[in-house]
Order: sequence, then structure tokens, then C-alpha cells
Amino acid sequence: MTNKEFSKKIRLETLKMVYQSGSSHISSAFSYIDILAVLYNQILNININNPEDPIRDRFILSKGHACSSLYACLAIKGFFPIDKLSSYGQNNEILMNHVSHKVPGVEFSTGSLGHGLPFGVGIAKALKLKYIKPPKTFVLIGDGELAEGSNFEALLFGAHHKLDNLILILDYNNLQSLTTVEKTLNLKPLDEKFKAFGWNSFEIDGHDHSILNKTLTNIPLNHKPSVIIARTIKGKGVSFMENKVKWHYKSPTKEEYIKALNEINYEK
Repeated sequence: MTNKEFSKKIRLETLKMVYQSGSSHISSAFSYIDILAVLYNQILNININNPEDPIRDRFILSKGHACSSLYACLAIKGFFPIDKLSSYGQNNEILMNHVSHKVPGVEFSTGSLGHGLPFGVGIAKALKLKYIKPPKTFVLIGDGELAEGSNFEALLFGAHHKLDNLILILDYNNLQSLTTVEKTLNLKPLDEKFKAFGWNSFEIDGHDHSILNKTLTNIPLNHKPSVIIARTIKGKGVSFMENKVKWHYKSPTKEEYIKALNEINYEK
């Protein structure tokens, strides 16, 4: 399956899940699907037949409200039956509206923002202590999360301990729940900030599969952690959802669902 085909399948399943459950955060889920596709198709050293393998790479989703696309990705890869996705958001089911470690393939439950990277640096440090060639830890955060001070403490920790097995991916779609990131709390200059904290920093198109694969494949082992500033579009893949703040909380109507389904299905 190509990355493009994989991304399309994740988008379709994510759309169905959010529509059927009447839930929200679809635009947040859509913005990082291309990153997921490349990670799970080409980058992560994981084994669906042995998901607890101690030498596996770890992927941690810090923006836990965008879990629907991660669940879809894991189901498509075979971590659990794909028909389980229909239980998303239902009472007494493990596919909760914020990512849960009870789901096969999920490393860590997140909901309150700013927790994924602090957890990730701990995992990366532990793996580095245990193995001569430690597995990699990938953490994906939202740009709004950088308002949390815990992330900057984690950035300091990662650089101090030379965690070059730690890769932070910033889903930089520049929209938060109510307005732009810039209007909420200006983060610029991001690249310079990360470098000042002692990290390798790369700024790329977060929807270009080729560039994502090339960047993730060539992370330097130079005793520094790395951050990929992935410029993305919130709601990517459905024209009327793209860059629209309202889709952070809105669930599609039947008409909107059909329109979005057609757009994704007939994407060139």
C-alpha cells in the first residue's frame, strides 16, 4: 500500500468514525494523517504480532483529542479488527474520544495537553540507558501545546541528556480551538527557539510524503534530539473543512458527511 493510499484509507475511516459518533476534532485529526501514514508505512520499527516488543520504536500522540485518525491507522495496520472502529466514542468501549493506552498499539493515554513530550523524554532516556542502539521515540504534538511550560522543561531535559533517539514532530497547522496560534500566543521564531534549546530542527511540508520520509529516515545521530516542524493544514483533505476554526468542535451533518466522503474518494 502506498503512502497516498494509506492516507486516503485513514481519512475515510476517520470521517466515518467522527460522523457516526457525532463527535468533534475532525480537523485536528485530518492535519497529521500524512505524517501517520509515513510513520506507520515506512519509518517505525514495530511488529503487529508482538506489539509489546521491548526493542520497538515508540509513537506517542500528545494531542490526544485527535485520536480518531490514530485509531483508524492502527486498525488498518492490523493492531485490532477494523470493525471495532464503529465503537468509537461509545460508553464502555476502549476507543475513547481521547487517546487511550487500552487500545492495542497505543503507548500512552493523553488528554490534557503538554503531557506527551515529558513522557516521551522519559521513555527515550530509559531506552538509551538500556540499549547500545536504542529504539527511537517519536512524539507528535500540536502547535497550541507549546503554550504549556512542561514542554519547554522537556526540551531542556532532552538536550541535556543528548537524546538523539528522540524525535519530536510538531503538527504546525497554526489553528487552535478558537483562533490562530499567532493570535493566541505567538510562537515565532520556532526554528530558532528549538535550536537555542539544543535541538536539531527541520522545517518541512507536513503533507509531502516524500519529504516526510526523507527527513524521518535521515535524522542525525549527533547527540542531540531532533524536532520536525511539519507545516500542515487543519482539516486537510476536505475543502470546506480546511483552515476553518469551527471544525475543531463541529461534527459533520449527513449532507456534509456525504460531500466529504465524495471529496476524499475522488481525490486525484
